[in-house]
Amino acid sequence: MSPVRRAVPEDAAEVLRLRQVMLDALTPGSPTDWQTASLPALRDRLAAPDGDLAAFVVDHPERPGSLAALVVGTLEYRIGGPGRPPGGLIGYVFSVATNPDARRRGYARACMDGLLEWFRERGAGHVMLTASPDAEPLYTAMGFTRDTTPSMRLHL
Repeated sequence: MSPVRRAVPEDAAEVLRLRQVMLDALTPGSPTDWQTASLPALRDRLAAPDGDLAAFVVDHPERPGSLAALVVGTLEYRIGGPGRPPGGLIGYVFSVATNPDARRRGYARACMDGLLEWFRERGAGHVMLTASPDAEPLYTAMGFTRDTTPSMRLHL
């Protein structure tokens, strides 16, 4: 298997391409017009080694310059409380994708292992994610459990 590495600014376009693969798996035909506007900010975030965002990737073994898989997450502070870590740091995984021709090789798991270690090194008390039905067995095997807290959203 190709080694997992932390993504760098030069990977930003490929990170966005694989994020689109994930979005299309959830909602086929998802819009792509967000990518161009997202590229500069993602490059900046990937360039900040001590920032609160990290992406772990595997290079595609058959296509130089392409990524086979990625996992992206952020570290967030939340005020402590029941069920919350006392230090207030929570990891949040928001993009996990594998190129269709590179699936079933352990790349997503390897990338998740890299991100989870990054969260541990920074003191995260727990990690949250939203799982698709196809990905849930992977997360369950890694020790994730269902969260009963419902989620809501407001677009600003």
